[in-house]
Amino acid sequence: MKNTALTHIHESLGAKMVPFAGYNMPVQYEGINIEHQTVRNNVGVFDVSHMGEFYLRGENALALIQKVTSNDASVLIDGKVQYSCLPNFDGGIVDDLLVYRINSEEYLLVVNASNIEKDWNWISQHNDLGVEMINKSNDISLLAVQGPKAAEALQSLTDINLSTMKYYTFKIDTFAGVNNVIISATGYTGSGGFEIYFSNKDAEQIWKAIFKAGSDFGIKPIGLAARDTLRLEMGFCLYGNDIDDTTSPIEAGLGWITKFTKDFVNAEALKKQKEEGVTRKLVAFELIEKGIPRHGYHIVDETGEKIGVVTSGTMSPSLKKGIGMGYVPKEFAKRDSKIFIQVRKKALPAVVVKLPFYKG
Repeated sequence: MKNTALTHIHESLGAKMVPFAGYNMPVQYEGINIEHQTVRNNVGVFDVSHMGEFYLRGENALALIQKVTSNDASVLIDGKVQYSCLPNFDGGIVDDLLVYRINSEEYLLVVNASNIEKDWNWISQHNDLGVEMINKSNDISLLAVQGPKAAEALQSLTDINLSTMKYYTFKIDTFAGVNNVIISATGYTGSGGFEIYFSNKDAEQIWKAIFKAGSDFGIKPIGLAARDTLRLEMGFCLYGNDIDDTTSPIEAGLGWITKFTKDFVNAEALKKQKEEGVTRKLVAFELIEKGIPRHGYHIVDETGEKIGVVTSGTMSPSLKKGIGMGYVPKEFAKRDSKIFIQVRKKALPAVVVKLPFYKG
């Protein structure tokens, strides 16, 4: 089990620690609901240093990214970030990721913790272009500072005007007295905020500086459990739950990051899928009655026949109702369609809704 550079701090704060993607990670401190509302209303800090970071360098860096990712990275300019995925040859997804353009010959790819080795091998096997690849996953710490008060809480630590940073942009600057820190406005909670990338050796200094600067704004440490409820309220896909090696980006509603203006791995098959339509789709649903849908629960029709499986589900702390996502046949995928979630021995009625669940 790996530790992050901040594990000892989480333990000293009394966090409940759990194994996650090979790391010893804080799942909660005070409790999921309190932590969830802290991010929705104020500002919270997640240690997500388990995520993977690959640098791609050289004149063919963009060409390699274009080949292995579904989105069109040629539209990026310096300081812009793009959400994308790595398609496999079977119509599924190797991983979803963020692509950061540092300059025309240097990019940063941020990948999921559980897929670091898989992604590295996948991209490497397609690298016949002489692109220099550097895996910095073990050397970089990452904090996600999320919530409506994040910009105010962090502003004293940097000369960058955080309040004017646009969504999906980043800057590299001095932060909390540390040079060459990446400050990014991407977010996985739907409540705004920033991701701060820095060297492991600076982790404790930056953590302490953030909590000192944010003390007047109600800043608190937040665990991975609340991160999951926050992202689900926004309908953001979680790799391993809502997308995986067997789900296509078209089925998952990720057609918007699948651009057929270029050639990429398995593009022809995915293009055919987009043109001809898919037989199943990832849908969002809300329970009509009291209950909590969980990952793995069966989705059934009114006769009780299984039509799908819940990929993500929870009791929404913001909406106070059961919400979830899952794949169903396309005839059940229309908005307002009635489906049923098998919760133990009861089939609870649910309705298909438009994302996000949480409107802010």
